[in-house]
Amino acid sequence: MKLGILGTGTIVQELLPDLKELGPEENWLLATPRSKERAKEQVRTYQLTGAVYDYEDLLGLNVDTVYVALPNFLHYEYAKRALLAGKHVILEKPAVPRRAELEELWTLARERELILVEAVPMRHREGYRLLKEAMPKIGRPRLATCYYCQRSRRYDAFLRGEIHPVFDPQKAGGVLMDLNLYNIHALVGLFGAPRRVDYHANIERGIDLSGVLALDYGDFQASALAAKDCSSPGESVFMGDEGMLLADLRRLNGYTLITRTGERQEVQLAEDHAHRLLEEFLVFKDMIKKKDLATADRLMEASLTVSGIIETARRQAGIVFPGDLK
Repeated sequence: MKLGILGTGTIVQELLPDLKELGPEENWLLATPRSKERAKEQVRTYQLTGAVYDYEDLLGLNVDTVYVALPNFLHYEYAKRALLAGKHVILEKPAVPRRAELEELWTLARERELILVEAVPMRHREGYRLLKEAMPKIGRPRLATCYYCQRSRRYDAFLRGEIHPVFDPQKAGGVLMDLNLYNIHALVGLFGAPRRVDYHANIERGIDLSGVLALDYGDFQASALAAKDCSSPGESVFMGDEGMLLADLRRLNGYTLITRTGERQEVQLAEDHAHRLLEEFLVFKDMIKKKDLATADRLMEASLTVSGIIETARRQAGIVFPGDLK
């Protein structure tokens, strides 16, 4: 995989140390003039092929895959240009602000037989696979509550009036687009698409800082709680008529099964959170090498479901992004 990386932010900082193990033949960094010095330092530290400061220059290089790790509101435009240039695309979560945009990108990818995927590390982790395999042990699902609440280090700045992209409706921010996306992906991966959703959020300055999303599955109910203005215990709970499963979706290092008779089973994995992106990118590398369009399509179908849920939820809460009226 010859990788072009768009961005120099936190998530890119997390990926760069793993690039040697990923083993791409080339890896280029796209940076803005404002982040030029940081980009130069990253090229030196992680032995990247180089950095460029114009997107057209990057698309003209011998890269086969573009990783879009820019602020949310830029994902659609940059992904579309990459696909039109014949590049595979890895979209950092959330894929795009609106489902229709994701459908358009998927159509472009399929027409050109290119891989298009959303980067959601949870989906490729061993702990999530084990949780999914254990789900039948609780019997018929009745209730589920997923938590992903952690007070943002940028929240104090928000209170002072300094608006970072993650809290900016003009840049497609908010907790739905960030932390609650993990809860929703977990539920969709385990149980499929819900019949309906209802979102109740704490909103300030036009953006959701925290909220509860109710998902109605007809024969059982689920809720997804996420926050960037407060914190919570980590364990999510999946309850059935034969028992319950407890798991921390942030760590995904195992689960606890408690049967209705009170028997308790602990399954623990060696935690390796530092390399969560590597697991996912190794999957993407293999998909691209094999041109595994079937797996890419399966992942994209789930991403489309999640994108639709999030768009419906934020509109229920009156959260408007630029371009929504189109």
